[in-house]
Amino acid sequence: MTFHTKDTARLRNSFQALALAAALSTGVLGPAAPAVAQTQVLNVQDADIRAFIQDVARSTGRTFIIDPRVKGTVSVASDGPLSKGELFEVFLATLRSNGYIAIPTGPTSYRIEPAENAARGPSAGRSGFVTEVFRLRTIDAAGAAEMIKPLVGPQGVVTANPRGNTVVVADYADNVRRIRGLIGQIDQDRAQVQTVTLKYSSAGEIARVLNDLTTAPGADGKGGRGAVAIVPVESSNSIVLRGDADAIARLIPIITDLDRRAQSNADIQVIFLKHANAEELLPVLQQLVGQQVAAPTGGKTTVEAAPVAALTPGSQHANLARYPGANALIISADPETQRMLAEVIRQLDVRREQVLVEAIVVEVSDGTAQRLGVQTILGGGNGNVPFAATNYSNTGPNILALTGAIVGENNLPADSPLLAQLRDAAVSSLLNSNGALGAITGTLNGDTLFGFIINAVREDNSSKLLSTPHVLTLDNREASILVGQEIPITTGEVLGDGNANPFRTVQRQDIGIKLTVTPQINAGGGITLHLRQEVSAIAGTVTTNNPELILNKRVVETTAVIGDGEIVVLAGLLQQDESISLERTPLLSDVPLLGELFKSRAREGKRTNLMIFLRPRIIRNDEDARAVTGPRYELLRQQPAFSNKDGSNDLDTVVIDQLGAQPPNVPPPPPPVAPPK
Repeated sequence: MTFHTKDTARLRNSFQALALAAALSTGVLGPAAPAVAQTQVLNVQDADIRAFIQDVARSTGRTFIIDPRVKGTVSVASDGPLSKGELFEVFLATLRSNGYIAIPTGPTSYRIEPAENAARGPSAGRSGFVTEVFRLRTIDAAGAAEMIKPLVGPQGVVTANPRGNTVVVADYADNVRRIRGLIGQIDQDRAQVQTVTLKYSSAGEIARVLNDLTTAPGADGKGGRGAVAIVPVESSNSIVLRGDADAIARLIPIITDLDRRAQSNADIQVIFLKHANAEELLPVLQQLVGQQVAAPTGGKTTVEAAPVAALTPGSQHANLARYPGANALIISADPETQRMLAEVIRQLDVRREQVLVEAIVVEVSDGTAQRLGVQTILGGGNGNVPFAATNYSNTGPNILALTGAIVGENNLPADSPLLAQLRDAAVSSLLNSNGALGAITGTLNGDTLFGFIINAVREDNSSKLLSTPHVLTLDNREASILVGQEIPITTGEVLGDGNANPFRTVQRQDIGIKLTVTPQINAGGGITLHLRQEVSAIAGTVTTNNPELILNKRVVETTAVIGDGEIVVLAGLLQQDESISLERTPLLSDVPLLGELFKSRAREGKRTNLMIFLRPRIIRNDEDARAVTGPRYELLRQQPAFSNKDGSNDLDTVVIDQLGAQPPNVPPPPPPVAPPK
């Protein structure tokens, strides 16, 4: 029976007729008869969608919950009978074409609502809206998602998960089935792997050429990388190709041709170094091939000109030289030896890491001195009174020098050379004295001279030395820094017979803060430091009569393993010296009370505290170098001596004008503003 319905009543009559036919077929209204499929031919034109949903619910026995937003009319036409299951499938397709979806809420119940929220709802069965996760094996999740997006419906969602290499697809069930079949076809590893062993060329060099060739625009007609993966194997001098079979077949003849052409050019090869030093690398390579290396002369290594038999198995001859002007190595050898040497050079010619070694030297010294001395003199000018005097070395001034000058003034002519010497000795003795001086002089009976000099002094002095030397050097390369002076030290003196042709030999010696270090970066991040730290200064002369210099020196020479950026104490010294001296006149100094006039006491004490701290830091790249340079430049830049009243900075000016560079951590000046038109 065929129904042509144009309104709700006629639509309901058509489904009632369908129910009547089903009842007749089951024998409810008549005797039993053979089972007949419940079928119906639909031809619905502009029917209200809510009435259409009600009639489908009555015919299929399902319950539908209709969202208030479900409105409109539907049209359905069929040219053949439909079973109950086919009717439900047509019903779902009709809802989808009108922008609605039936979402299951129970075994036979559904909620009908707009399809715009379908991706966030539960799965709607095999004919409704479903969500499925595809785990990929060979292709990339992001690329697969980009390929699938055009295939899903307007309400569909495609999400890539690169971490798990999965793709989540939410769409209608029939479309998801089609996407599943498409992914199964493309998610297959059809790549071919092939190994090509080279005879004359280097695997690394050929691999670089092939990578440049395949990444060039329009390479292999595909315009980019991805068709073939090229991996050099230096240990076997081979190249592994993985990718499309046709693309690999096009690359193999190129590899064979390049390897064949290298055979005719294998006698001499020039390698330009990027980071290593040719002078340092040359002796290492010469030892590998058995070439004789002469002893270094004048800081340079000389090489025997005649080639010798190489140590490499199967090699003929090998000879190496360097060209200092371009920091290049010249290799004359057979292809196998050249390949071996080129691989060694490739591994050694890398950018080396640097180490910044910072030291803090702190030395605090406190000294005290106490002196109390009495010097006396008694003498007669006519020789009737014997001469007597007390003079001590730990006090001053020298009473004999003063007395000699006084006697000379009274008894020697004014132009006498001896008088001049006596005057100089007296003045020098007074200038070298310190503390409080008291003197009593006079004559007895007009020609007997007597005198007393009392000297009392207490000295308190303290000094502080704080220095922060730091030096930047390459890994395994010695570096040193010296901040100090170069002073002359007498090493020999010859006066000759009768003081004829005298001469003196002098040697210059460095004093100050000196740091010498050789760092070695370990695999675990620690740094092994071979270090020598020296702190030296002039302490003064040996004695007043001996002008030779005394040098105070603190030296630390050690090897230590320190973590990157860690601060450790490298050495320490706490020294305390105290000396007490007593000079006196025998017998007279033993007299109670009066004996103090014939004594001179001196007491000196000194305490020194020295500590040396060290901090090494690894500089791996330019960013680390800028991080170290910037704060130190800014610290110096903030000094008042470089700042001007107009806001400019003399240090920045020198860097910009003389070096032509932008100062660290200083923003560039803003571009000039064009005047308004």
